[in-house]
Amino acid sequence: MRVNMRISTKGRYALRLMLDLGINCSGDPIRLKDVARRQGISEKYLEQIISVLNKAGFVRSIRGPQGGYVLSKRPEEYTVGMILRLTEGSLAPVECAEKESGACEREDDCVTLILWKKLNDAINGVVDHVTLADLLEWQAAKANDYVI
Repeated sequence: MRVNMRISTKGRYALRLMLDLGINCSGDPIRLKDVARRQGISEKYLEQIISVLNKAGFVRSIRGPQGGYVLSKRPEEYTVGMILRLTEGSLAPVECAEKESGACEREDDCVTLILWKKLNDAINGVVDHVTLADLLEWQAAKANDYVI
């Protein structure tokens, strides 16, 4: 598995998709083409992402002419880490930082492993403590933070 510290468009768009579903949840299913229009993201690309989210049970698909997608849980039940790990895989900055002790043959001599583990803990500390509900609050605050 390739480890990369940069979050790909897939991870970023998955967050935007989940945020859009949270913002626009009125009880009615939300059509992917509406999300694509609002977010400026290709509907085809969103179809790939929603498939992953649906299989994992993060969203629920509702079929039919008035169909679309809804969040399966309340926004506070999703962390950013859950969503990013689902779409990105590991968020570790280097492979050895995600493995258990003893997994690296250089572990006893590698001083940089301390750095990588601290960085990994910091990343996880942020993404595992920010929820979709937090993002929704930040979005609402940002929307109300305009100057005339």
